[in-house]
Amino acid sequence: MAFLDENYLLTNPTAREIYPLVKDLPIVDAHNHSDVKEIVENRGWNDIWGVEAATDHYVWELMRRRNVPEEKITGKASNYEKWLALAEVFPKFVGNPTYEWIHLDLRRRFGIHEIISKDTAQIIWNKAKESLQSDDMKPQKLLQNMGVEIMCTTNDPAEDLYYHKLAREKVSGTKILPTWRPDRFCKVHSLNFKTFVAQLEERTNVSIAKLSDFVEALKKTHDRFDELGCVCSDHALLEPIVQRIDEKTASEIFEKALKSSVSYEEHLKFQSFMMYKFAEMNAEKNWAMQLHIGAMRDYRVQLFERLGPDSGGDIIAGFVDVARGMKDFFNDFDGKLKIVLYCMDMNYLPVMATIARSFENVFLGAPWWFNDSPLGMRTHLEYIASVDLLSNFVGMVTDSRKLMSYGSRTEMFRRVLCDVVGTMVERGQIPLREAIELCLELSYSRPKEFFFGR
Repeated sequence: MAFLDENYLLTNPTAREIYPLVKDLPIVDAHNHSDVKEIVENRGWNDIWGVEAATDHYVWELMRRRNVPEEKITGKASNYEKWLALAEVFPKFVGNPTYEWIHLDLRRRFGIHEIISKDTAQIIWNKAKESLQSDDMKPQKLLQNMGVEIMCTTNDPAEDLYYHKLAREKVSGTKILPTWRPDRFCKVHSLNFKTFVAQLEERTNVSIAKLSDFVEALKKTHDRFDELGCVCSDHALLEPIVQRIDEKTASEIFEKALKSSVSYEEHLKFQSFMMYKFAEMNAEKNWAMQLHIGAMRDYRVQLFERLGPDSGGDIIAGFVDVARGMKDFFNDFDGKLKIVLYCMDMNYLPVMATIARSFENVFLGAPWWFNDSPLGMRTHLEYIASVDLLSNFVGMVTDSRKLMSYGSRTEMFRRVLCDVVGTMVERGQIPLREAIELCLELSYSRPKEFFFGR
């Protein structure tokens, strides 16, 4: 088997038989971090660094691991200098999925088959630069060529969604929907909370003096997102403590936050109260509620202080207790709300899978972040199959900040899926007909129906 050949990740004959049936199915992506302005304006990119690494935290982190100076990662060095620095260390990325994703991008999108290294850096730079001049490499055409049918971006409730409105008129072939992510409006312990509230007031024209005003304003944004086709909310929970909190307690915490500082314990109580409110709003509109649990963000203080949030300094929190922390929530919304759990740490997977097995309205989402690799995907799928129902899995999401990777990330997932299911056929665990049907469903029809079939 050669590098990224037609049998890439397909280790058995049945997998190789199934994969051609799913590889060209449309992509439906219920969670990503793409810039809708970039898509609507459709200007494209000037060079390979801009399209592959300028927004990719995975690339940044691996470059730091090889001691590339920050100047040539997020600093003021030119894109050309950054690309040369990346190419020089790229051979050391072998074994990491980033190595495969970017090479897949080069082959599938650019038609470039050179292996990235300092010796090929100039050739790849020149070929990519020429290719990026084509209209086929502009964002809108790129999405069409990758077969992206529906994509859900991640958006703050106070966003004006101007470019989402324009996308309805200017983008054809791909439906672009917003996702409601109200995380910062739970952070009463933040020094910026009063600023958040002021921004919400400005967006909604609601004067916010008490908790009921705050909830009313957020409800207005929820309605506005719904009008633009939103089908899900998204929530990042460092600690999944979502328990019953009475309104009086929540009101006292909210009013305190507008006047002075609030403790972390009070934050957790307020977050619990608001998560119940968010769930009620979602249930009313039949949105799915996506829970991304256990990411400790901005862990590397030096990076945060120099570059701000989302700069590649996040880790897995090792103290998460989903079962006890969310028992009230799962039971209070039993049968009333579609809940999707994303697993960042494989140690959480048995708990999440057994919770899903216990509640008909709780589902496992795609292997997330540090698990969206062949190893993580395989483990995720095999465990779901053995403990829950693989047919209940809600499919792949790209979770990507760059458009170019939609195709490569989806291809990697579909290949691993076919290999996992094909291996079960080879072992005599699944009939071939059911295996084919399962792979077709999980690659396309299952996520489309789950998220967008309301």
